Amino acid sequence: MNINTDDFKVTEAFSISKAPTKIELELTAKKKIKKIEKTSKKLGKLQDKMYANNRYSVLICLQGMDTAGKDSLIREVFKNFNARGVVVHSFKTPTSNELKHDYLWRHYIALPQRGKFAVFNRSHYENVLVTRVHPNYILNENLPGVDKEEDITDAFWESRFEQINNFEQHLAENGTIVLKFFLHLGKEEQRQRLLRRLEKEDHLWKFSAGDLNERGLWDTYQTYYEEAISKTSKPHAPWFAIPADDKETARLLVAKTILNELKKYDFKEPEVSDDVLDNIALYRVQLLNEKP
Repeated sequence: MNINTDDFKVTEAFSISKAPTKIELELTAKKKIKKIEKTSKKLGKLQDKMYANNRYSVLICLQGMDTAGKDSLIREVFKNFNARGVVVHSFKTPTSNELKHDYLWRHYIALPQRGKFAVFNRSHYENVLVTRVHPNYILNENLPGVDKEEDITDAFWESRFEQINNFEQHLAENGTIVLKFFLHLGKEEQRQRLLRRLEKEDHLWKFSAGDLNERGLWDTYQTYYEEAISKTSKPHAPWFAIPADDKETARLLVAKTILNELKKYDFKEPEVSDDVLDNIALYRVQLLNEKP
């Protein structure tokens, strides 16, 4: 199997209707799981080297419709990382304290330290997706000059796209590798997954009536996803449109993409001092002869 992850990178105007929600990899589910495990281990080792290098950090942004598989993808792709090497942030409705700041503030303070990964399960893009579908949410931000929904014009959204591009450009120029994944789920597959939540007692807690309300706005979300991805996929912070109807395939594609993108960087480990190199034998003898 030879996956060219560049096939999923958005490098021009994005057409969501032309992007596949499912592809065939000619692999059994069992083989996909093995390859995900193998790739996850490689990523974990790469993060260790990145930590020693102490020059770069990595920000992974995951977006997708409800049931797209973000939670399980995070669990499987990042499970072989040192627990201190990756932090996951799930961004829900802004709190009263978060609303006292600009909309990027809560994302900025969650950025990874050098040598570490941060995974945003939903991200700053909620501010040009959910808020665009529900513009009344913007009024909670108490912005100057925005007193009613009619004040939220096309120019307002264009400004937000520019702000997000500038935010990510700033991150990239200061050593944060930004990779963004749209888990592209088909509408019929979402229907089946919602039905499974209702039918499985141990999954029932995941279901909310609000899921059906948002599903009713499917076409509106698709339109705004298409525009947001088209306007913010940049060389320094690319989007990857990942077919998500099959969860194992999506996990494998995301893991492979992250690995391939990070291989473009030279995470050199720090040089060992001459003092250590010249005295390795001495230090070994000292430790071997140490009394318990």
